[in-house]
Formats: sequence, structure tokens, C-alpha cells
Amino acid sequence: MSIITEDGIKLYRYEKWKKRLKNVPNILAFIRVLMAFLMYLFLVNRDFFPGVHETWLDYFAALIFVIASVTDFFDGYIARNFDASSKLGEILDPLADKMLTLGAFLGLLYLHRANAWAIYLILVREFFITALRIAMVQEGLSVKASFAGKVKTVSQMGAIGFLLMNWPCAECLLWVAVILTLYSGYDYVKVYVKAQR
Repeated sequence: MSIITEDGIKLYRYEKWKKRLKNVPNILAFIRVLMAFLMYLFLVNRDFFPGVHETWLDYFAALIFVIASVTDFFDGYIARNFDASSKLGEILDPLADKMLTLGAFLGLLYLHRANAWAIYLILVREFFITALRIAMVQEGLSVKASFAGKVKTVSQMGAIGFLLMNWPCAECLLWVAVILTLYSGYDYVKVYVKAQR
């Protein structure tokens, strides 16, 4: 006859709670994909909202971007602190981030608020590193974001926020983001090359 202790009940509840949280990061990543589409709609299809001033569309797009960025923080926090990371999440999370930044940058390019060369350099790096990360997953290598990758993401989000709101120094922040984006790309390549030796 087995005796159910209080510690056993607590452990059971914790394991059950952890199991429920397992899919939360992936759900948040899917939500971010949908929000990226909605933000892009506010930026590019402005005639879809008759009677709404363009400034308000900028505000809505910026608000969606901020909320989506917050979901990015929470899915990473849950994945790390509740052991809810997965192989799908390792690919889906950066992919959702790319879709969000891609939508924002293309929308800003459409509105003539961002330098075309800056956007080109960022997007080329993003596509290249996404392909490299997929190759790393297939080879069983860790593709967790490096510190440089996290700094890059923050710099891009800051630049996008300033550009969406049409604030001063937005162009300067964009070029800072370009430099950090290229450096973090080099960091990933260095890790991959080192792993191949």
C-alpha cells in the first residue's frame, strides 16, 4: 500500500503545471506571427482604414509591435525557467521574431522611413542565419540565441519603435542595429565553424 505524502502531491502538481506550460512558448510564437501580419496591414494597407489618420495607424502599428515584443520576452522566460523548451521552439521562436522584424522593416521601407541598404543588410543576415540555424538543428548542435543575438534583437526592436513613431535619431538607431546584426551573424558563423572542427 503506497502512502501519498504532501511532498508527493506538490511534486505531482508541479509536474502537471510544467506539462501545461510546455506548449505556451510555441503558442506565444504563433500569436507573434499573427500580430506581425496585423502590424504589416496597418503599415502598408492604409486605405483599408478609411477616415483613420495616418498618425493613429502608426500608433496602432507601434502598439502591436510592442505587445508582440513582450510575448517574445515571455516565451523565452517560460522556456528557460520552466524547462519548456523544445526543438520546435528553437526554430519557431526566431522564425516568429524574423517575421515580426521583416514585416516592420518592409512596412517602413514602403513608407520611405528606412534606408533601403540598411534593410537589405539586415534581411540578408537574417535569412542566412535562419538557414544556418536549421542546419545546426539537423546536425544536433545547439541553436540557442547568443548574447550578441539578444543585443541585436533589442537594437532592432528599438530602431523599429523609433521609426514607427517617426521620432528623431531613428535613422541613427537603425544603423547601430545594422552593425550589431552583422556582428551577431558573424558570432553564429564562428560557433558553427568551430563545431565542424
